[in-house]
Amino acid sequence: MAHTRTATASAGDRLLLGTARHNAGRAAALALLAVASTGAALLLPVTLGHTLDLLLARRGADAGRWVALCALLVAGPAALDALTELLTGTTAARATARLRHRLLGHVLAAGPQATGRFPPGDLVTRLVGNAADTGTAPATLAHAAASVAGPVGGIVALGLIDPWLALAFLAGAPLLAALLHAFTRASTDCVARYQQLQGDIAGRLVEALDGARTIAAAGTAAREEARILRPLPGLSRQGHRMWRVQGRSTAQAGTLVPLLQITVLAVAGLRLSQGLLTVGDLLAASRYAVLATGVGMLVGHLNAAARARAAAARTAEVLAVPEVPYGERRLPPGPGTLELRGVSVVRGGRRVLHEVSVTVPGGTSLAVVGRSGSGKSVLAQAAGRLTDPDAGTVLLDGVPLPALRRDDLRRAVGHAFARPALLGGTVGGTIGFGAVTPGRKAREAAARAACAHDFVRRLPRGYDTPCADAPLSGGEAQRLGLARAFAHTGRLLILDDATSSLDTATERRVTAALHAAAAPTRVLIAHRVTTAASTDRVLWLHEGEVRALAPHAELWRDPQYRAVFDA
Repeated sequence: MAHTRTATASAGDRLLLGTARHNAGRAAALALLAVASTGAALLLPVTLGHTLDLLLARRGADAGRWVALCALLVAGPAALDALTELLTGTTAARATARLRHRLLGHVLAAGPQATGRFPPGDLVTRLVGNAADTGTAPATLAHAAASVAGPVGGIVALGLIDPWLALAFLAGAPLLAALLHAFTRASTDCVARYQQLQGDIAGRLVEALDGARTIAAAGTAAREEARILRPLPGLSRQGHRMWRVQGRSTAQAGTLVPLLQITVLAVAGLRLSQGLLTVGDLLAASRYAVLATGVGMLVGHLNAAARARAAAARTAEVLAVPEVPYGERRLPPGPGTLELRGVSVVRGGRRVLHEVSVTVPGGTSLAVVGRSGSGKSVLAQAAGRLTDPDAGTVLLDGVPLPALRRDDLRRAVGHAFARPALLGGTVGGTIGFGAVTPGRKAREAAARAACAHDFVRRLPRGYDTPCADAPLSGGEAQRLGLARAFAHTGRLLILDDATSSLDTATERRVTAALHAAAAPTRVLIAHRVTTAASTDRVLWLHEGEVRALAPHAELWRDPQYRAVFDA
């Protein structure tokens, strides 16, 4: 576990530094502006001290120019700070936008692996909130680096006025360094735990929103609210812990910093009484002691850096999910013959499929049946390469699926699901989503085959109706999913319980379209007897293994096979 946390932190640090390097120009400009402002602040005390000495010596004519310089050193940093704030905001926005684009592209390229590893709410939190915190890294690191100039410059200036002043300050500097180190460690840990709990709550909330109708029907709103908010006490503890860490560090600094300043002033007063310093030197020393102990600004930057580092570690976990690799082979001419050779899949340490081997000749249909948990949907995912098997090979017309080019594979294989996602913007766009040439005639033909054309025509704007304005039943949504699959399919069509919400008459018509003369190879996850009976052969799965492979009529003689549908 410790090794995993270390690896995650290292990946997060690499992501953080990569983000900073990509914005190195803007970060350098920020650092220069901040250093320039700090430089003006460092020049101001010595200028004030010299001006005071001139005034005390009654040399008003010479003091006039120094008073003007003091005014310039007061006004200059204000303008620089305004430019710094503007550049800070734009740098963080650009870094965040780039990181979000990268994360979104990676999640889509990783496909179901990413959404299977992280709950949707937690994934959204990482892509939105954690990416924004990580995006502040370039500006935060620039500010943190520049903020060191103030204390270092203050110490150097004290040494230039009188070496004893610098030595007096450095005597307590190790305690200040230890304070900053302890704050950084404690802050990083509690921020990481806080963000993790935020993601947990977000994941539970999205699950509840997805099942809102079920919760309302069951009358379990109070129980679900308690489930969603169960991590809240832990979140509260980490929030209070962050405040305690910051409060303790502030209190310790509030004790240590004045002591250091008083020590420097005491030594300066002693040197003044010895005639080794002027009154102006004493004034400058008092200002430089404040700059040298400027721990408050540094603590703020360290806190922001700790938050960015914790967010980067969570963001890096998303980027660590491997993208689906594709080969360079083209799909040769063929009828769409599908082969599974010794396919095994393990999920969460449990064997879901075990050495499944089956060949589906081109242009034929195969129903996959079995009790719940037998591995039917996982087989459908492996057949269309929505997941890769842990062992074994899946081939289409003799070519292993991982060896195919992305475009060839996705043009050749179509999918329809029990709960299709309506992603095309409009109803027509949903049907044509992903198809190479989704022309209007092709969309309408696919809609007719899926028995969707009639209800689509009755929508306010027909095929141009936005999906958000189309009140669809579960069966109508399924028919749009089927229409999308029909419009998209080349050689292989995989239906994962895609007719479960259709009435019997509509299912019969869709089944007839599926088994038309020019139909591609079909793999159907079947829960209904009629669906299994309509196919050429049936693959009967039991606990992830092949129980039988035969025509439905032959299997129907087996009481245990009939019991699958009774269940």
